[in-house]
Amino acid sequence: MDSEHVASGGKVPTPVPEDTAVVVGARGSVMVWSAGATQLLGYEPEEIVGRHATELLAADLPASARRHIAEGRQWATEVALRHREGGRVVVRLRGAPLVDAARRRLWLVTGAALTNPAGPSDPNAAAMWGRTLAQLPLPVAVYDLDARLVAANEVMTRVMGRTEEEMRGLTLWEIEPSWPFDEYDRLQREVLRTGEMIFHEQHGQAPGETREHAWSMFLSPLKDENGTVHGLSATVFDTTEQYWARQRLAVLNDASLRIGSTLDVTRTAEELAEVAVTGFADFVTVDLLESVAQGEEPRSVPPGESVTVRRTAQRSVLKGCPESVVASGGTSRYPADSLPVLALVSGRGTRHRSNDPALRAWVESSPARAATVGKYMIHSVMMVPLRARGVTLGMVHFLRHRTPESFGEDDLLLAEEIVARAAVSVDNARRYTHERRTALALQRSLLPERPPALTAVEVAYRYLPAGSGADIGGDWLDVIQLSGARVALVVGDVVGHGIQASATMGRLRTAVRTLADVDLAPDELLTQLDDLVIRLDREEGPEARGRAEETSGEVGATCLYAVYDPASRRCTMARAGHPPPALVTADGTVRFLDLPAGPPLGLGGLPYESTEVELGEGSLLALYTDGLVEAADRDIGVGLELLRRALSSPADTLEETCDQVLSTALTSPPADDIVLLLARTSALDARQMRTWHLPLDPAAVAGARKVAGEQVAAWGLDETAFATELIVSELVTNAIRYGEAPIRLRLIRGSTLICEVSDGSNTAPHLRRARVFDEGGRGLLLVAQVAERWGSRQTPTGKTIWAEQPLPA
Repeated sequence: MDSEHVASGGKVPTPVPEDTAVVVGARGSVMVWSAGATQLLGYEPEEIVGRHATELLAADLPASARRHIAEGRQWATEVALRHREGGRVVVRLRGAPLVDAARRRLWLVTGAALTNPAGPSDPNAAAMWGRTLAQLPLPVAVYDLDARLVAANEVMTRVMGRTEEEMRGLTLWEIEPSWPFDEYDRLQREVLRTGEMIFHEQHGQAPGETREHAWSMFLSPLKDENGTVHGLSATVFDTTEQYWARQRLAVLNDASLRIGSTLDVTRTAEELAEVAVTGFADFVTVDLLESVAQGEEPRSVPPGESVTVRRTAQRSVLKGCPESVVASGGTSRYPADSLPVLALVSGRGTRHRSNDPALRAWVESSPARAATVGKYMIHSVMMVPLRARGVTLGMVHFLRHRTPESFGEDDLLLAEEIVARAAVSVDNARRYTHERRTALALQRSLLPERPPALTAVEVAYRYLPAGSGADIGGDWLDVIQLSGARVALVVGDVVGHGIQASATMGRLRTAVRTLADVDLAPDELLTQLDDLVIRLDREEGPEARGRAEETSGEVGATCLYAVYDPASRRCTMARAGHPPPALVTADGTVRFLDLPAGPPLGLGGLPYESTEVELGEGSLLALYTDGLVEAADRDIGVGLELLRRALSSPADTLEETCDQVLSTALTSPPADDIVLLLARTSALDARQMRTWHLPLDPAAVAGARKVAGEQVAAWGLDETAFATELIVSELVTNAIRYGEAPIRLRLIRGSTLICEVSDGSNTAPHLRRARVFDEGGRGLLLVAQVAERWGSRQTPTGKTIWAEQPLPA
């Protein structure tokens, strides 16, 4: 858009709306953004509050303005700003220094008056100025040296609920002798005493209003040309939307810190309820499907049928949750085609007011529920399905009865966001609980099935139990497909035998899978695993530890975790007290990788370190447990040498190589369980992967979409072109808008079609329901709908957001 106007052959500043006001904090971040600022630049308050003010500049401030800012003096100058749609807006602005109640320096930025062509002697100027103040769409008042009201405009009288005549000559404390007007009175007298402007924020209900607002007040001294204070003015901005935006951000931050602290389904549900009630709801219930509550795999919710749920958690602003008609731990049934069932089937959250016919029908289907709604005057309800990884786990109800405002669209977005976060934790806890219940099964049932064909590696493994194999052991291995065609290789060893060792092994293996799903680095994953072992040890108590020691003689666990990336041919590994892996290069050279040993799992407080190794094409990695190289009748060095000899001349296939290693390294029946995992690495060549580096410019989105479409066409994947271009467009747009340079787009054709967009910011993306002005939420929602799976991972330089699509049949 062309935002510079031309007159008389030259450019003049764009007129600034009268109610334009921006408050910039001591650290340069925007604190207040008025409606006039939105009209001028197009940004809504939620988009700009909290961002650094320099992000709005299209060119540096003039040197005089920068000097005045450094000296804390008022300034006025022309400024080039960036419009939300990408244009350049030149305006004349005025910056006035002020302080808040804590004496920190802030800046009030408003439009600076242009030179009056009529001159100072124009008889209409004073009248026009008076009408401007009277008709400003903001509350404005003027007070004398005794802080007594001299004049107030119409908006201020409406907010105060009194006429100007009723208030004239009175102080604020005399007008309204209650909190917080005593504080306003004190601040006014401080302005009159110091001659300095004060900025103050307050949330509450004004005398003339029917609901609470957030107010940003500017108390400014009125001085003559000699600097003598003759009174003060008060200008007030309604910043309620910005206040609630900050509140919602605080709730999201609280949710990220508090939800998912344990691998317990009930506790996670309770944490969700606690966060919601503390943040924005008056009463919250969490109902899980009966199958989920019992630790079973969740079943899809069929339309047209009733659904049985278990009340897993509930929390209220009232002590004891008197609004509840179902006790915690109790079950209830959602009737067929009722509002909760419709929400469960659709998988989308809904909000309703008390006059909604569908809500009334749901309430009246239960006499107890109808009585409770009437007694506590519940007037607003949101129903949000608890879903994770595409599976419905239950339903969360949010209700209001003490908060006068009904739930809005932003509240629904917030509820869906925290429920989505909690759902992942609930699902993780459910999975963990399920695996824990099956930990008493035989060891072989806990080993992975034959791994599928992977782009990154070809694998083969052997598990050899000690003795007759009738006893259950604690060794395990795993091969986990990660994002970006990467693969995780895991080998672990729980010391000892018997039921306890097998149960511990099952828990650890499940935990590794869960942690691998969130793409933790190897050293971070082992740290989390170490904390889990300590927690399990505490949960089991001394009696369980005593039984374990009677069975095995000692308690402990080791683990080696490796992540191989076929795109870079680099493998990152970390170990916790585990034997080092062996690497066989293409020329047959065998060496044991020098990894930092790290303490065994369960000691706590000691760090783990990762090591990165570049692997040549066709390299062979051998991961194993200590039973392969240790024996009572020989030194460990002998066992390592036998392993080296067996690997130095591998057989034609990995299966045959596994048998060759076991026959060479084992000179006697093993006294301990043995796991051997062989992985031959592959690399992605130029035909399977394309990378583009993009500028931090919104114009780069179209080019990225174009090259992505051309590449999938070149690969013969025309059926995926539309979805790929959509994914690329949304992910690149998000990276440019919310990320930092450098930005990189990468397409990988492996067992799936993978799209990755990397940027220099480590802020994780969040899927949320999009508002009209919230393009990021809509983009990720679209990506989630067209991709088979998507996610993000942290990198040493920022983050990568990825999405996978299945290849056409």
